[in-house]
Amino acid sequence: MTASSYPLLLLLIPLSFILTVYLYTYPVVHGCGFSQPPKSSNEAAPFRLLALGDPQLEGDSSVLRFDNGYLPSFEELQRNLSTADSLWQRIAITWHATSKLTSDFGRILASCRKRLDLWGNDYYLGHIYRTIRRVTRPTHVAVLGDLLGSQWISDEEFGNRGQRYWQRVFKGSQKIIIEEMEGIHVETLGQDTHWEQKTINIAGNHDIGYAGDMNQERIRRFEETFGKVNWETRFTLPSSKAIEVRSSAPELRLIILNSLNLDTPAVDPDLQRETYKFINDAIMASRPVEDRTTATILLTHLPLHKEAGICVDDPFFDFYPDEEGSGVKEQNHLSHDASKGILEGIYGMSGHHDAPGRGLGRNGIIITGHDHEGCDVYHHIPAAIVQESRSWKAERWDTAVRLPNRTIPGIREITVRSMMGSFGGNAGLLSAWFDNGSQEWSFEYSTCSVGTQHIWWSIHVIDIATLCLLLLVIADKLLVYVTSSTVTTSPQSSHGKRFKDLPPEGGNDYSEALATGKSSHSGIPPGVIQRRQKSHT
Repeated sequence: MTASSYPLLLLLIPLSFILTVYLYTYPVVHGCGFSQPPKSSNEAAPFRLLALGDPQLEGDSSVLRFDNGYLPSFEELQRNLSTADSLWQRIAITWHATSKLTSDFGRILASCRKRLDLWGNDYYLGHIYRTIRRVTRPTHVAVLGDLLGSQWISDEEFGNRGQRYWQRVFKGSQKIIIEEMEGIHVETLGQDTHWEQKTINIAGNHDIGYAGDMNQERIRRFEETFGKVNWETRFTLPSSKAIEVRSSAPELRLIILNSLNLDTPAVDPDLQRETYKFINDAIMASRPVEDRTTATILLTHLPLHKEAGICVDDPFFDFYPDEEGSGVKEQNHLSHDASKGILEGIYGMSGHHDAPGRGLGRNGIIITGHDHEGCDVYHHIPAAIVQESRSWKAERWDTAVRLPNRTIPGIREITVRSMMGSFGGNAGLLSAWFDNGSQEWSFEYSTCSVGTQHIWWSIHVIDIATLCLLLLVIADKLLVYVTSSTVTTSPQSSHGKRFKDLPPEGGNDYSEALATGKSSHSGIPPGVIQRRQKSHT
């Protein structure tokens, strides 16, 4: 171990410590957290949703396969050499196989790199989930679709990725049991603390496909692994949270919707009818539109329609050819009509002042995924448009005109930016509380980002390098200590040093010579020389 290792270690230890502390406390460093109700500095919002978008776990389909073995060129070389007739032929065969062997090794290295990348990506996504959850303490967690990377994978591969999803990325989280998804489940908000460990999974196009390739089998395997694609649950506010006693407690309603087959044509009309029926049942089971003490949070994958330029993804549709069913093959948003059905159906907004609730509709918010860049918009009917030709319009939330007197219907839609590394490892934080002043639910949203996956990788590489160097320094110190201890405790005899200076016949006089000292000329004690001279005279 060279002396230059010590200054390097003195540099790496504090650097590694600071970076590691940042990585595991980054929400604190960035000031991330759920918004609190006004006039309440200590009380947290009763509903805090951690919203994660589009993890898109890749898998075996993106790893190189070796169906013919890891080194097929080497096996071919062995076969060809066994049939060669001469030395020159063997040399030619070997030379020809060199490039193929190089290609085989390149494929092996690429496959290993990809497997390492998949492993690291799983734990990178898991780090985001666990760190945000530990620091911000959400009451609920939702993943807004595209849990996996492709709807075209086999059932076996789907199961493998599902296992990685639960055992790596969302390790410690629980799947919501099917009984809680049947019918309309109602409970007091905060009563069941197990919601903190549960994950609400929304179906995305990479999980079950678009309307043109969604089928019963894809729905079945998704629901078996992640939960139902359409369901609803409701949370009532504890009576102590409201200042007035009323016949019905304030209610927060969660609707999980499979929006991927709302538009037509659909390859499976039965699945589409199931989605339509679910929406109609949700509308019929809603509280009166005039009841402002209830609010609806819609969690779905596809964003609502908006004009080009509002978000990164512009409106786009693609369809399969007629011979393949002509169904929806790809889309960026819901169609204008499908979006209108949600706004005017689930939320009951119309803009007609003579309609129930003056046409303002129900309170709530819409949370979507799909657009990896994320977006934040306000859907409304501009007041200048006459009612007979009314049309929904979307504007960016930070520039939209939101009238405080609520004379026009409108609702906020947040498209959560993807949690993938190339989009900064983002997480959305939605807070909801019941405002006793306005007697309505209020919502606030913020984001938190750890940075790209390269930051996660770099910090862990620095940590490993620091640990290895530290262990080497410790081992070097121990080796020096053990060596010096051995030398100190060994017997130091002068016999070995002087024996070579004695003449062969001096064996009888050697012990006596030790007592008389050395000769300055030959290194032999003077007494020995004198006695030897006398013995020869």
